[in-house]
Amino acid sequence: MSRISSLGALMVGMGISFLAMAQTAMPRIDLTIGFLRINAEVAANSDDIRMGLMHRTSMPAHHGMLFVFPNNAQHCMWMKNTLIPLSVAFLDKTGTILNIEDMQPQTLNHHCATAPARYALEMNRGWFASRGVGPGQRIGGLENAPKPR
Repeated sequence: MSRISSLGALMVGMGISFLAMAQTAMPRIDLTIGFLRINAEVAANSDDIRMGLMHRTSMPAHHGMLFVFPNNAQHCMWMKNTLIPLSVAFLDKTGTILNIEDMQPQTLNHHCATAPARYALEMNRGWFASRGVGPGQRIGGLENAPKPR
């Protein structure tokens, strides 16, 4: 391997490490759905919302990412550069689940809220279904989420 390609590989590795550090710097909160507990990273600013779970290769069980949007709207999600299969629950301003969509890794398909949503919660694909969680149920703990910036 030439010195230039070694340097390039080192720079790419450092960039990925920096990206991972930046993602782990997001605040975390505990959420509940009945007796279920979720440890959620919170994306509450435009950069974190844009990055989401991109480039990650796994997510622990009972962990997720909560997106806090600055306004109620029919927000949509996609899976560009996202390597793990996910399910997303769109939530209204009270934390009630509007709809849940399963998403395929590395696709540009839009998955949208069926009504104005204030939050989206991404979990490993199938997490909601395997626990009997669906539309109409309320997620607790959202009052502890950082305000959108």
